[in-house]
Amino acid sequence: MNERLAAPVQYLKGVGPARAEALAGAGVRSVEDLLLYAPRRYVDRRRCLPISDLKEGEQATVLAEVAAAGVARGKRQRFVAKFTDGSGLLEGVWFRGVGYVKGALKSGDLVALSGKVGSYRGTLQMVHPEFEVLGSAEESGEASELLDEAVHTGGLIPIYPLTAELRGVGLASRGLRRIIRGALDALREEEGPLPDDLPEPIRERRELMARDRALEEIHFPSDPQSAEQARRRLAYEEFFLMELLLAERSRSVQRRPGRAFSTWGPLVRSYLEGLGFRLTGAQQRALAEVFEDMARPHPMNRLLQGDVGSGKTVVAASALLTAVENRTQAALMAPTEILAEQHASRLRSEFGRLDVEVVFLASRLSTAQRRRALDRLDSGEPVVAVGTHALIQEDVDFSALGAVVVDEQHRFGVLQRGALQAKGADPDVLVMTATPIPRTLAMTLYGDLETTIIDEMPPGRQPVRTHRIPLNRRQRVVERVSEVLEEGRQAYWVYPLVEESEKSDLRAATESYEQLASGSLKDHRLGLLHGRMPSEEKDRVMDAFRSGEVELLISTTVIEVGVDVPNASLILIEHAERFGLSQLHQLRGRVGRGGGEASCVLLAPEDAGEEGERRLEAMLETTDGFKIAEADLQIRGPGEFFGTRQSGLPDLRIASLVADQALLAHARSDAFEAMGVSGGEGPKVDRETVQRWKEALERRMGARIALGDIA
Repeated sequence: MNERLAAPVQYLKGVGPARAEALAGAGVRSVEDLLLYAPRRYVDRRRCLPISDLKEGEQATVLAEVAAAGVARGKRQRFVAKFTDGSGLLEGVWFRGVGYVKGALKSGDLVALSGKVGSYRGTLQMVHPEFEVLGSAEESGEASELLDEAVHTGGLIPIYPLTAELRGVGLASRGLRRIIRGALDALREEEGPLPDDLPEPIRERRELMARDRALEEIHFPSDPQSAEQARRRLAYEEFFLMELLLAERSRSVQRRPGRAFSTWGPLVRSYLEGLGFRLTGAQQRALAEVFEDMARPHPMNRLLQGDVGSGKTVVAASALLTAVENRTQAALMAPTEILAEQHASRLRSEFGRLDVEVVFLASRLSTAQRRRALDRLDSGEPVVAVGTHALIQEDVDFSALGAVVVDEQHRFGVLQRGALQAKGADPDVLVMTATPIPRTLAMTLYGDLETTIIDEMPPGRQPVRTHRIPLNRRQRVVERVSEVLEEGRQAYWVYPLVEESEKSDLRAATESYEQLASGSLKDHRLGLLHGRMPSEEKDRVMDAFRSGEVELLISTTVIEVGVDVPNASLILIEHAERFGLSQLHQLRGRVGRGGGEASCVLLAPEDAGEEGERRLEAMLETTDGFKIAEADLQIRGPGEFFGTRQSGLPDLRIASLVADQALLAHARSDAFEAMGVSGGEGPKVDRETVQRWKEALERRMGARIALGDIA
């Protein structure tokens, strides 16, 4: 049976090479992919009415004979068919697909047709109704029996998501329904009931229908309740298989030997005492959890979440020092050179008094500088390496890597995180992000990691005031910028583009810099920063901004994460409706870092579009990063929420991280219990079930893993 599910969809009746290629573009390559290609909605065509009872404006299904049919000429070619059932006359009109309809309908056919009822010149009419020829009127049986057999009419009719490629090969919902109906019938006739990937105890516990029935009901439901139960069953299965992967990752970490570090040593204590401020309660809790992990004889695998400015770096720095204090090396990887350079500069300043060496590694280093850095790492001396992706290049060798910190993990893929881990013998790993992650997304993206959340801001840190100003009042904004700069404060002005594009009317950062520097703000010191500048030039501009030499930094989103200039009290975001919500929140976090009042101005058109308006409203309503993240997930959906495709996990076909949160929690609990990760022995799972899980993971997710001997 699994071979049948894995069979290429091309060989199903009604597909062929061209349609198979189009289906592949929609993620449908196998028979199983096709059966899991869920409808996006249903049209209720269960009510079969006599033509005499039809009312304008209603959706209805009728069973009638074709009295006459043909192509009508005029300004626009159309196909017109006249239907009768003895109670009245109904006209069907098709402006599209005239050739197809002409070949499908002829006088004397008995047809079930569904659509919205209208009228034209006193005659009831349906425009582009769905229809299905049930046979000739003379040979047909009872109407209800015929409708029970109909695929496109007479029930809850599935409407599928359609890509341009599918439409291009003439494959719409009607064609998909016919192909799926044929695939289900063939599987049932040739092989019998489908094997179920979920053990019966789990199905009973969660009140889930069997898999073969769920596949039938999601495409051809007997009623709305059955359709939802089928979707729920298949969504749970999708979550369950995904969580099996995460449970196996977690279990494999727990089983690997690691270093049991001594924690709270004199280096760490001296570092914390020299900070000049007390840690918040949340920071203390986070540090305790991290050190508890590091003291265990297994590798740490922990996610450290905290909003912008919550003090995650102090916790990360303490973990790095602990590794050094235990005579091993430590590494911190950041996604951009600006952020990596900032981390290196800060750690050198703070670790210098502790006599701990910080080695910087990035692509912009000269050959000699890079050679010296590589020699230090290869020497085995307990140093802290800070860098970008350059840390995971093939020629970088750590002699004794004990701990790894990955900053802004969502900018990296799971393979890059793994590549840095592979530089040592199962080092402790701390994944750090200032982009709050909704709970449901964390359970799928980082479900193999233990989670620590810093949910408290340092004393004196005031919320950034956020304002929305129409673009046509931009000159008043320029005047406000000038006032802020004259007060001795600094500001950011952020743009979404580097230069004008033929496809965009947005004001470019380069053009605006020239206009402001030679016009309204010519008496102030301006700097320009964007991603296409050479690294040396970026560093020069950022250093000038940090030192106060540059008062206003005009920039693209390269300053989104981690840039820390305490004197900056104002950030303006041009065309804010074009930015993602989490990106807007990160940008807002660039100001107010030195205490005192700070403002974020969102410059946007008065009508920012539906999604743009929702993002702007969320920014005005709250400064809580976790509320922002939940709103972002609601607006964009999980497919677009940062880097999900880089997580090493598949896209969800049926389950929704927004709507199915409780279902995900249950699936996670069951999967971790089955894998023996949750602390208990878990239910008895036979080898046949384990083998089926392995096959399902490989078939549906391309995942080759050793689930181990669970039985």
